[in-house]
Amino acid sequence: MRGQRPPAGHRVPSGESGRRYPHFDVLDQVPDWDPATAATVVGRLARQPDLRFFTPAEEATAGALFDRLLAQDGPPGAPKVPVLQMVDARLAEAQTDGWRYADMPEDGDAWRTTLAALDEDAAEQHGAASFADLAPERQKELIRAVQDLHGKAWHGLPAQHVWSLWTRYACTAFYAHPWAWNEIGFPGPAYPRGYQRLGVGLREPFEAADADPVDPTGGRGTG
Repeated sequence: MRGQRPPAGHRVPSGESGRRYPHFDVLDQVPDWDPATAATVVGRLARQPDLRFFTPAEEATAGALFDRLLAQDGPPGAPKVPVLQMVDARLAEAQTDGWRYADMPEDGDAWRTTLAALDEDAAEQHGAASFADLAPERQKELIRAVQDLHGKAWHGLPAQHVWSLWTRYACTAFYAHPWAWNEIGFPGPAYPRGYQRLGVGLREPFEAADADPVDPTGGRGTG
């Protein structure tokens, strides 16, 4: 299990490369987890299965969409959370959230429809063959345009519900992965260890201190 780590210098494959928790690695907690929990978490570091749901064209568009939504903008070959593969596996196995908006198609159909719509916008507004062919800044503009529509329609679907679909799946996959836990200083499941220090501002011995108290959203962190 200890060998299942990204290369040195890439413990956090996205965001600020561990600036906030530079010496924290959630895999150090493996000995304190029960075998089932440890196997589940470490298993997420294994090579992901081949895609089964997305077509090659959808793969390119979805991959670019996830990279922009999650700021996984590292150089080619840099480790990153395999969100595309994780979402593909969910859709291939019809593992949805168990609900959907009444004005949206089933999740699998909604993904195919909205990815095709992104490709259409890329072609109409920039003359590109697909969304994936655009420069990252152009991709961000098209994504932001969907977000900014709020309750208005986008290609016949309510934009706010399209945005919900994209971000729900992207964030569920990203924050299920140990590398994302490193980025936010999350020490993983508390079972069977549990918590002892329940007061405000108290930190468990296995929790890391935030090395950068500046809140990235504009406020101030707690340190």
